[in-house]
Amino acid sequence: MTNNDLYDAVIVGGGPSGLTCALYLARARYRVLVLEKEKFGGQITITHDVVNYPGVISTTGEALTETMRRQAENFGAEFKIAEVKEIKDNGNFKEIFTSSGSLKAFTVLIATGANPRRLGFTGENEFRGRGVAYCATCDGEFFTGKELLVIGGGFAACEEALFLTRYAKKITILVRSDKFSCAQSIIDEVNNNKKITVKYNHEIKEAIGDEQGINKAIILNNKTNETFSYQTENNDTFGIFVFAGYVPNTSLVKNLIALDDHGYVITNKNMETSVKGIFAAGDICEKPLRQVVTATADGALAACAMEKACANLQQICGIIPTKPVAHKENKEEVKATQQADQYTFIQEQMLPQLNAVFERLTSNLEFEVHTNGDSKSIELLTAMKELASLSDKLSVKEVLDNENAPKVCLIKDGQYSGLSFNGVPGGHEFTSFILGIYNVAGPGQGIDEADKAKILNIKDHLNLKVLVSLSCTMCPDLVTAAQRMASLNENIEAEVYDLNLFPKLREKYKVMSVPCLVINDEKVSFGKKNINELLNLI
Repeated sequence: MTNNDLYDAVIVGGGPSGLTCALYLARARYRVLVLEKEKFGGQITITHDVVNYPGVISTTGEALTETMRRQAENFGAEFKIAEVKEIKDNGNFKEIFTSSGSLKAFTVLIATGANPRRLGFTGENEFRGRGVAYCATCDGEFFTGKELLVIGGGFAACEEALFLTRYAKKITILVRSDKFSCAQSIIDEVNNNKKITVKYNHEIKEAIGDEQGINKAIILNNKTNETFSYQTENNDTFGIFVFAGYVPNTSLVKNLIALDDHGYVITNKNMETSVKGIFAAGDICEKPLRQVVTATADGALAACAMEKACANLQQICGIIPTKPVAHKENKEEVKATQQADQYTFIQEQMLPQLNAVFERLTSNLEFEVHTNGDSKSIELLTAMKELASLSDKLSVKEVLDNENAPKVCLIKDGQYSGLSFNGVPGGHEFTSFILGIYNVAGPGQGIDEADKAKILNIKDHLNLKVLVSLSCTMCPDLVTAAQRMASLNENIEAEVYDLNLFPKLREKYKVMSVPCLVINDEKVSFGKKNINELLNLI
């Protein structure tokens, strides 16, 4: 092993804790790589107003974490979009297996965060996607003009309820206990909002409805033990948004390190897990408070301990990984980057990763862009031309199509690959679109051999429509799974639709949450899925 093949630290997860750890390690001149399967920034990127981060009066989650990422990059931290499949402890070295190859490091930080928790009330699964939702940013717009029940008593429930007032005409928050468990300032905002009513000591027991959606809910007053029905005045359908905590994303390490009874990672005061050299930080950890400020604190503590571990292992093994190269950006560079982000499809910081992907393309790929002259068609055509300019393997062909535009089909060596995107693949779908290109015209992401055999065994035509919102953090998993299947089997077609541009599909399939999967225009399913889960559904 040479110093070029080894990292001091690999960080799994690009949220605030991972980015902070990367910043500290790179600044201390250790070689660090941050791996993220979707988009750097983590869950906080869907938060619209961050007003309680020390030293920052007000910002968005996306802006805050992008500043963190750029800080770490300036000190030489490396970044890569890839999904981690497995981590092995080989004593002094840890081996990290990803969708784009394997890596070795002295230390590893697990910072994979958590996902929204489901409550388990009757009807929750039945109406998921047709009335029950978990992300205000992703799904709030679907409930414009309707009444909503918001379930939860913490900061997330309050914040998301306030955000949902942009769309809903009336919101009722159900809190299980006799008070909220968050800062008084946001409680005051909730209490002062004329659209919001709060019911303490209340729980939802059942959601009832039909194919149109939810039109009735059974609610329990846990103080008096009485139940009552919630319905709108005109018996219209309404929505239920659940913000009742999170489930840690520990499936990657559940057989490797110690977890508590709720699945959270157990660490010591230095954020080290039960396995020496493997650390954890952020929402994945057992802790009393999950906020950006505690996530960054975790990242800083972990980095300090990882520095000592790396220095010790460098001495023991006699190998010093390549030192990071710092880059001090000046104000003009920051301004230029901001202008590039504002006016072009490709963000400047993505260019190194895009070039790395496109250099591995082995087949010619044409972006067949369907346009009708409207602004979105022009935006899509411009975006595809920018991407095509990065590789001689990529080209663009415009097709006038008044019925289906804006749409881009991936044409491999003159043949339709089965992959298409209806809309402009931005937001959280930018990365999944690039992975689609890589899977069609390059070596493709690694895949389990058993899953691959099942995919190749599909003989009948299979159409997978994936209906998404570009702001949805849960959509890319399903998109990538469907596209990977289509890239392997010519009988499979994966069509991705930005629902904001195709409202008729929303009405046809009665979609009130994303991602939504439609199989052969008949079977409808909601929620993110990996390849194995998608195969089981099919």
